Amino acid sequence: MRYGVSGSGFGNGGSDSGLGEEWGVRAARSRALAVLRVRGRALGAAILPAAVAVVLYAGEVTGHFTGTGWTTARWIVTVLAVLVLLAAAAVALSVARARPAVTPTVELTETAAPDLHRLVRDLADRLDVPAPAAIALTPDCDSWLEDRSHRSHREAGASGSPVLVIGSPFLWWMRVGELRAVLAPVVAGTGPAADPDIASARRFVRGLDAAVAVPDEPGLGALRRLGARGVGRVARLLLRACGNHAAEMERGVAAAGSERAQAVDQGTRIVAQEQVGLAYAGWDRLLTRVALPAWQMGRWPSGLDAGVVSALTELSRRDRLAEGYSSRLGERPACDLLEEPGAVDEAASLLAARLFHGGPAEAGPDWAPVEWSRYPEEVVDRKWRADAARLHEVLDRLSAPEGPGAADAAGAPTLTRVLTHLTTAPDEHPAQAGGEPEDEDAAPAEDELRNPAADTLAAALSARVAREDAEREARITADAAGFSGPDGPWPLCPLVPPRTGRDLLADHVTALVCCAAVDTTGAAPGLDWLDGPALLVDGVRATDLGPHVLALVEEGDPAPLRAWLATTGVRPEKPVRLL
Repeated sequence: MRYGVSGSGFGNGGSDSGLGEEWGVRAARSRALAVLRVRGRALGAAILPAAVAVVLYAGEVTGHFTGTGWTTARWIVTVLAVLVLLAAAAVALSVARARPAVTPTVELTETAAPDLHRLVRDLADRLDVPAPAAIALTPDCDSWLEDRSHRSHREAGASGSPVLVIGSPFLWWMRVGELRAVLAPVVAGTGPAADPDIASARRFVRGLDAAVAVPDEPGLGALRRLGARGVGRVARLLLRACGNHAAEMERGVAAAGSERAQAVDQGTRIVAQEQVGLAYAGWDRLLTRVALPAWQMGRWPSGLDAGVVSALTELSRRDRLAEGYSSRLGERPACDLLEEPGAVDEAASLLAARLFHGGPAEAGPDWAPVEWSRYPEEVVDRKWRADAARLHEVLDRLSAPEGPGAADAAGAPTLTRVLTHLTTAPDEHPAQAGGEPEDEDAAPAEDELRNPAADTLAAALSARVAREDAEREARITADAAGFSGPDGPWPLCPLVPPRTGRDLLADHVTALVCCAAVDTTGAAPGLDWLDGPALLVDGVRATDLGPHVLALVEEGDPAPLRAWLATTGVRPEKPVRLL
């Protein structure tokens, strides 16, 4: 369970000496007691039938409750009490043994980051709170304290509680002073974490949350899964009863941490919070536009955190709102607090690939690291040619005639072939018996009727991509040892941007155009830090290709694209080299 949010400037605060003086912690303790009262009521309800049974038996001994009716009542209440106690014991045992989720992280020992550990300890001394038990990195733009005191985590070698989890992009983009200011409210949370009432309430809520997820765990038998579902319903009921109190407790703790951290680098904190938002934007763009294409090609960039600096520097160059941010690069970066920043960046990059895409825990022939200098050749060029090959394979199936000789009907992989197909009326196409099945009930929207040929090709292409994605997911599920984590199958947070059939078709046509440009004009694949794969014509990124491709796909108008090809010198009739 995480608590403390650096991105908004809040965290947890308090100390053993000053908890009672902070309004936020007093409010948090009040809410914690409310959570514990819910636990007490549940315990009281569980032992109530047993208490009634004791009263009935005491009445029999004293001679007050005698007779056949009282005997029957005693037996009924006794059986009910035993059943309720057994059910309560099962729920309590499941909650106690349920393993709370733990964020996958890269552990930073004091040997690997002595300066960072020293900075955190000094910060804890200034805040008058205990220092975190350990420090770990996660490929996320956030920082928090994570409780790893559960028995299962200790047996797995996890550090004690609490652990300071830091977003790895912060270390590369932020300066040392900014990182200290961002971590101040988070480190302040070690004080409330030591408060008995707050700690007990957190353990209770964390156990309930873990118990709710037990029925979905793989490997459970039918009987155990049935029992886990019953326990999950009880845990969900208790969570609903104490959920508001738990949320208010965390808000109170966060407010206390923010209040206590006011005295630590207040001026720097304002600048640092701006950097948090900027780092988040750059990290999201880097993952979705740059890293995801590499992951799809079986390559994982080994310097994602260093890439954030390049991406945000490019953003500051393009966006006037970000002016002045790149001037900070002359100050000491927080990654200097690490002994081997390159090795840590590589470990965090591999973890990001596994979290957001899935993959083996170690590099291999089909899952290899790639340096940024090799990205255009090993990722961009290969992706373009793979997309172009897929487009022509789908086109072959759509254009294949019926009967013998269908296998010889495949056309040359040229751009002209695709241009002709997308600008030909539907009744002029050959029989489509070999094509993908279409949904006869689907009624296309009015704006999708501009180019029916594109609709047919986009539907077949979407079906092909969906099959490939399903096959990849099946391979990931089959290799549980290499693709599973302690809290579920990888990827835990898959990046799946919503894409329509037209979007896929436009991407594949663009890839084919880029292949033709590289093969016939000497253009080169490149990397844009904010937009990902890019076509470089005479060393300059071709930014005007997208609208011309959209005109072809959306409206069936090849004139803009043909004009661009003629201006650039691309020969569409020449076959392209496919992957």
